[in-house]
Amino acid sequence: MPRIDVASVPERKGVGYPQPFDQPCADRVRQRLGNAGELTDFGVNLMRLPPGNWSSQRHWHSHEDEFVYVLEGELTLIEDGGETLLRAGDCAAFPKGSGNGHHLINRSDSTAVYLEVGSRSPDDLIICSDIDMKSASSDGRFVQKDGTPYGGS
Repeated sequence: MPRIDVASVPERKGVGYPQPFDQPCADRVRQRLGNAGELTDFGVNLMRLPPGNWSSQRHWHSHEDEFVYVLEGELTLIEDGGETLLRAGDCAAFPKGSGNGHHLINRSDSTAVYLEVGSRSPDDLIICSDIDMKSASSDGRFVQKDGTPYGGS
């Protein structure tokens, strides 16, 4: 079984959202462990979320199941039904197509660490719940819900 050297997996700070939607997630750090292990059917990300940061804009997936497991710290899960505090050892699952927009916010004083696991459906469409934004997995671009690109391009 091939061991992944986590320290050698590149870190990516922030998100690929257009401005100003990227700001709440600006200091989020992701390491793509699934990619490092050459996985193709599902992804695994090691996430570090500093105090005050969001994991993402609140969203849901059309064709992708998503799962998070908190390793360190505490996070507030925000979804359609309200807020839930998640601490180390807690997990949450988001079935594809649910329409239940969700994201995590670190309201604590220390960095939270969690695993994020998701299927990799090329048919997936990510729909943001609170803002005019969506993204198709087929191209990874974030556009307005009517398909208009951000920035006039």
